[in-house]
Amino acid sequence: MFARRFLTPLVLTLLLATSLWGEEKQPNVLLIAVDDLRTELGCYGLPYVESPHLDKLAAEGLLFRNHYVQAPTCGASRFALLTGRSPSKTNALQNTAFYSGNNKLSAEQLPSAQSMPELFRRSGYHTVCIGKISHTADGKVFEYNGKGDGRDEVPNAWDELPTPYGPWKRGWGLFFGYEGGSHREDGTGRKDLMEFTATRDEDLPDGMLADAAIESLKELKERKEPFFLGVGFIKPHLPFVATKQDWEAVSKLDVPPPTAPEKPESSFWHKSGEFYKYDAPYEKSNPLATDDALTAKRAYLACVRYVDRQIGKVLDELKRLDLEEDTIVIVWGDHGWHLGESALWGKHAPYERTLKSTLIIRVPGVTEPGVVSDALVDSIDLYPTLVDLCQPSFMQTTHPLDGVSLRPILSGDADQVHDVSLSYWRGATSIRSPTHRLIVKERKGKPPITELYDLQSSADPTENLAASEPERVADLIAKKQAREKSAKP
Repeated sequence: MFARRFLTPLVLTLLLATSLWGEEKQPNVLLIAVDDLRTELGCYGLPYVESPHLDKLAAEGLLFRNHYVQAPTCGASRFALLTGRSPSKTNALQNTAFYSGNNKLSAEQLPSAQSMPELFRRSGYHTVCIGKISHTADGKVFEYNGKGDGRDEVPNAWDELPTPYGPWKRGWGLFFGYEGGSHREDGTGRKDLMEFTATRDEDLPDGMLADAAIESLKELKERKEPFFLGVGFIKPHLPFVATKQDWEAVSKLDVPPPTAPEKPESSFWHKSGEFYKYDAPYEKSNPLATDDALTAKRAYLACVRYVDRQIGKVLDELKRLDLEEDTIVIVWGDHGWHLGESALWGKHAPYERTLKSTLIIRVPGVTEPGVVSDALVDSIDLYPTLVDLCQPSFMQTTHPLDGVSLRPILSGDADQVHDVSLSYWRGATSIRSPTHRLIVKERKGKPPITELYDLQSSADPTENLAASEPERVADLIAKKQAREKSAKP
């Protein structure tokens, strides 16, 4: 039997808070997750990136400049988001975290909610998952090759999982899909890094997901209960596949080459195996030649342009249906992605560029238009934030939540909620302060690996200052320990 545990260390605040929406009305939630979406957007100050719809949402809501995920890989990052739990408590750092390991979610409904969408569902919300919100591309447990029993990856969470498959026939086919229904895992051995042949958005998976989300919004509009709609877009995840128009637009852009393109002297560098196993239209050297790096970077940006347009369609439909003023909108990137910096192409490292990702939130009646926050915030803060804003009727969770509500930042009543942000990867803890990043990995019988980087001089791990700044190292370790201690076991 599970003990009755409530949501956060700020339980009293949550219970006493008055709903912004009145007693008879609760807001809808539209959670848009985007795979591998780093802060490479116009609204983050990069004028060469074509992201008009995300830029518009940022101008209407609040943009977080310093949002960090708790693990630089898809499944573990999403597990932390949806359970509200830190890897320091769960050690859930695998893509299969939802359904394997010591912290896998029970298929049986427990007396308390195991996930954020389950809590909202048990509070009377109608919950819908389209695309990749948890790790699998349709919310159902299958392996890349299609083996599996198709059970819900997040048990008891969703009323509907209406992800369309089209010619790709299954979820992971969508995820790795090329135009026409072929995909990386279809047994043909095809692994093209880039494809830009489709003429219509709907000829590719994300276009179908956008259409499905639009149809779902129309149906949800007619329901009496509030909704929690999760829409998980795939691009710009590998392979780089978008429409012909996206490549034609981006291939002409003047794009800067990667900064600090050489391999760093760091223990956490890796060989970008996922990226280099694809067949590229150039020689696969590491680091890539400058022209080749620009080709790969433009291919990523073409996918950003494509997925931005799909997000725009969904947001336009929300407005057309007069749901905009009743709906909290969150756009969340599941982690960052190196675009050739530090001779890296991908995630899977405890660095600034892999842990920082896109976060935009619009809350009607709370967020002022066009606000930009430099606060250090974590993905695990989103669960208590939505609880604070929506005041769901069911408030019992299987474990305490490790994040804190961002409502004070959203409303302009606070500038910060954390001294440091904490992330975890393969035995290392990555500690982000407002100015520095410290990466520490303990080793049995050996001194710990300690790397300290000044992010004011470079976002990349170019100069390890750990030996020359021991007092800063000690201070950040103390802040890490204090924050981990403050979270309930």
